[in-house]
Amino acid sequence: MVGAGLSEAEVGVFAAELDQAEQSRQQIRQFSQRCPEMSIADGYRISKRWVDLKLASGRKVIGHKIGLTSRAMQQAAGITEPDYGTLLDDMVFEQGSDVPCERFITPKVEVELAFVLGRRIEGPRATIFDVLRATEYVIPAVEVIDSRTFPTDPETGGRRKVQDTISDNAANAGIIMGGLPMRPDKIDMRWVSALLTRNGVIEETGVAAGVLNNPAIGVAWLANRLSPWGQTLEAGEVVLGGSFTRPVEARPGDVFSADFGPLGAIGFRFI
Repeated sequence: MVGAGLSEAEVGVFAAELDQAEQSRQQIRQFSQRCPEMSIADGYRISKRWVDLKLASGRKVIGHKIGLTSRAMQQAAGITEPDYGTLLDDMVFEQGSDVPCERFITPKVEVELAFVLGRRIEGPRATIFDVLRATEYVIPAVEVIDSRTFPTDPETGGRRKVQDTISDNAANAGIIMGGLPMRPDKIDMRWVSALLTRNGVIEETGVAAGVLNNPAIGVAWLANRLSPWGQTLEAGEVVLGGSFTRPVEARPGDVFSADFGPLGAIGFRFI
């Protein structure tokens, strides 16, 4: 693959390390520090190999997530486009439920919109109009993100790079959906807003236009980015469109509410 610098053996070793890090809840050194030649394409190769390990253990794909969608986050990461990861069945939590902190290493919460697809979306020339036609409904969502690699390398002091985040399944760890499902032609997604509250204190506010001007644009981008891998967005899948708030740390005992106004609210607690 163009831009790939790691061997197949290295990709396999790194995927296994991520899998073990998640199970042991012990962070590992960034791959970019150990292999400076690592490319963004390598990050996706590692992520795919890790997902393959999970599928082999009995997990099922339920959809995808898009990350680094805001301009500020892209500038911080030194990239000009989002990244993506895979949603699996064991990542789903019900609204109003208790979310066990023991499942994660350094959990954080982000506010997003989720697209539930009624039809397939296939790249490489998918557009926002394809997304709107294929989406059965849009629903408020919260993503739990986590990091299986150190943010700062303990040996060199180097900071985590976007290649590391991509390989780490784009930091994905959990999803909670709730509130009012809406048909995409019945809502102006750009102006959906939310208040994220932790323990009664508003920690973050945001508006969905911060996600590429319209979260549906990100879903079309994802369909086109998956195409070279021979993948499509399938009917019945869920796509997290990208956060329009900064991540908020989650600690045992924290009670969260993501209030989407007319679209309802999502409440949950970390234990």
